[in-house]
Amino acid sequence: MRLGLGQSKPPTSRLRELLAQPGPLVVPGCYNALSARILEGAGFPALYMTGYGTSLAMLGLPDAGLATLTEMALNAKFIAAATGLPLIADADTGHGNALNVIRTVEEFIRAGAAGIHLEDQVAPKRCGHVAGREVIPRAEAARKIAAAADARAKLDPDFVIIARTDARGAHDGSLDEAIDRANAYLDAGADLAFVEGPASLAEVEAVCARVKGPVFYNMTGISPRLTEAEMASLGIAVCILPSFTLRATVMAVHDAAVALREQGTAAQRALDERLAKHPLGNLHDFAGFGRVRALEACYLPAEAMTKYENALGHQPQAAD
Repeated sequence: MRLGLGQSKPPTSRLRELLAQPGPLVVPGCYNALSARILEGAGFPALYMTGYGTSLAMLGLPDAGLATLTEMALNAKFIAAATGLPLIADADTGHGNALNVIRTVEEFIRAGAAGIHLEDQVAPKRCGHVAGREVIPRAEAARKIAAAADARAKLDPDFVIIARTDARGAHDGSLDEAIDRANAYLDAGADLAFVEGPASLAEVEAVCARVKGPVFYNMTGISPRLTEAEMASLGIAVCILPSFTLRATVMAVHDAAVALREQGTAAQRALDERLAKHPLGNLHDFAGFGRVRALEACYLPAEAMTKYENALGHQPQAAD
């Protein structure tokens, strides 16, 4: 919770520091401010804003290029403001050509993100693990990365740019083309290379061996599930698990909804009993009412605090 709390270093600098440490940096995906705060409380050092989850959670629509720059940057702003962690955000294709990419970089920097990834798909794009993707020419994509690098240099040189290629999963796409594109994008100014959708361990090994820069790995969909030790041996710098919280939420809410429909209001009592034993069982404390009371005591007149006396309901305990 960021209410009145801050960090001495900007998020971009903190992400750079994390990237400088021995990898892999494992970054779980969040889809809104609530899921981000839960991940922060669980002890993760950084966050990833999933485009798939943003589209589904915010719009109820699939990750098929339907979310706009405004909506994506706004979600990033809410997430970045809710926690003290550096945020890597999905910026899709940059929402247009190289000129649109410039504005995309500017919007995500202003939103408080520490970095973004940009992909070389034809717009409208789609999830990198769903068939039907197309990619723009390599030279055009490289120019978009160059535009992104120039835009960040003028606002925040520490802002991290990750170049993603979907060439492997496109129609008749080859791993060789994807690797060549990744290297071209690194040459154009990207900090990390993201080859989307390697379909086997052998393909992951080839990416790590032949990409001439830090590798960003997306452990979802058709891509192999690897341990931290396996990724370290391959030299993977960053691994995202974009839909981990989204899938967990979908399953949990569905199961709870079915229980409510079948059991009626008795399901609420059962939920309350389970929640009471959970580390986040006191939702009021998790939400931050203790922080609100502490700020009230600090900045409001003393008589304003009498509202807590002889009052019913949860009594927040002042928290730093």
